[in-house]
Amino acid sequence: VQLQASGGGLVQPGGSLRLSCKASGMVFSINAVTWFRQVPGSTRAAVATITSGGSTNYADSVKGRFTISRDNAKNTVYLLMNSLKPEDTAVYYCNRSPPPYYTWGQGTLVTVSS
Repeated sequence: VQLQASGGGLVQPGGSLRLSCKASGMVFSINAVTWFRQVPGSTRAAVATITSGGSTNYADSVKGRFTISRDNAKNTVYLLMNSLKPEDTAVYYCNRSPPPYYTWGQGTLVTVSS
């Protein structure tokens, strides 16, 4: 199983990005999927989760700004991030939930800065 996160980049505060998480080697749709983020020196933290049925859950820090969605036909989960803040700067990863996790991919770096 491989998980590839993409779509990160440099964006100004208040801007938007859409991240993609594509899975290969398995059928993603049967799993709940969580987007995590990690900053240097900190543990990886859950940001948003979507179940196989489409129910969603968000960390308080991103509620109302981020939207998680999935396209099962493309074996892909998305994270739309609006109203980005400097504190959203991190490497973003995706994985199934709950553990045991698949091997972590390299993640995608999001930098929010003016």
